[in-house]
Amino acid sequence: MRLVFAAAAGCALLLAALAARAQTEPPVVAPAAPPGPSYDVRFEIRIVPTEKAAHVAIHLSDPARAVDWLRFRVDPERQIAFRGDGQIRVAEPESASGEEVTWTPPRGGGVLRYLARIDHLRDESSYDARATRDWALLRAEDLVPQVRASFQDGAQSRARLQLVLPQGWSAVVPYAPLPDGTWAVERPELKFDRPSGWLLMGRLGVARERIAGAHVAIGAPVGQKMRRQDILALLRWTLPALRKVVALPERITIVGAGDPMWRGGLSGPGSAYLHADLPLISEDATSPVLHEVVHVLLRARSGERGDGLVEGIAELYSLEALVRSKTISRRRFERALARIAAKGRGVGSIAVDDANGAVASRAVVVLRELDAELRRVTGGQKSLDDVVRALAERPQAISLAHFRSVTERVAGQTLPAFFDRAELK
Repeated sequence: MRLVFAAAAGCALLLAALAARAQTEPPVVAPAAPPGPSYDVRFEIRIVPTEKAAHVAIHLSDPARAVDWLRFRVDPERQIAFRGDGQIRVAEPESASGEEVTWTPPRGGGVLRYLARIDHLRDESSYDARATRDWALLRAEDLVPQVRASFQDGAQSRARLQLVLPQGWSAVVPYAPLPDGTWAVERPELKFDRPSGWLLMGRLGVARERIAGAHVAIGAPVGQKMRRQDILALLRWTLPALRKVVALPERITIVGAGDPMWRGGLSGPGSAYLHADLPLISEDATSPVLHEVVHVLLRARSGERGDGLVEGIAELYSLEALVRSKTISRRRFERALARIAAKGRGVGSIAVDDANGAVASRAVVVLRELDAELRRVTGGQKSLDDVVRALAERPQAISLAHFRSVTERVAGQTLPAFFDRAELK
């Protein structure tokens, strides 16, 4: 009986130990799929001010043969003289303007070289890209145009930007610096990482500061009278308010210059351009600076019939940033909205592909009405902030259909009456 009891007790202890082990050990999971083949890309940009051009070299290191070919949509007046390793074919595309350059690199990688002209007139007398003997200001997309590629499944890239500049020049770019003097180019929304956003190079004045968790840099050529410290101060007041609506990127870069650069503002990925003479806050209490910053935070371009919405969001939330941060009073905010409403009076629909100032003003009014509607149907639980936040969390082209889909998902119901009434059918 003692032997039986001892055996039974031993079995019980064994079962208890096994049960305890099952509770403490993590469940067995299937092994993760092995990563796809990787390749390295280095975009070498050599600025030559006397030529008003950049000599571009795309270095591809691809021992796993992950990349089959790269096809660039080029402007034949700006990106020219393609040469390099492997096969290069220049052809007119079947549709749209421009040309297509297809590069099939040799096994293991190679180099594609070409010349990119920098100067570009936006209208008869002003530039949106410019090179002088002392500085150059342009979008990275002007240097590395839109590209399609054929990869192996799961291929992953490591991309870097290398700038080769004249002696005494420095640079302001919207990328994280690397120890070797290059910058990391990360575009998770693209299969092929390529540089994007605004680049400023030359003899520069730069103000840098960490604001609300973001690395902010304001740069302009020396002598251009860009109010760098004033812009930093405005962002110190307002970025914390905007961060409550959307997440801030790791970096925000603002660059600018005076005449003959275009007298406006233009946004890009992680960056914005502003003419040096633009006010921080206009007499009507709107802010050109914050308008472009909101575009940067939204990280989205306009899609089909969505440009009025995109411009309206930027204008409305630039004002919201000012009033929520107490940079302007509630009374001044309401007066600004009244002036905007008057400017947009008579506009039938904001569902357009190319919004002018009147359409953008009307869009501000419609968006304010939408905010009130969302608060009403959700009992105050949701607002336009939630729509803007959802748009920013998953950036894509903001079309009318996409905006309505996101809005109704936030509301938890369809809103046909509102969209019909607001001429957003």
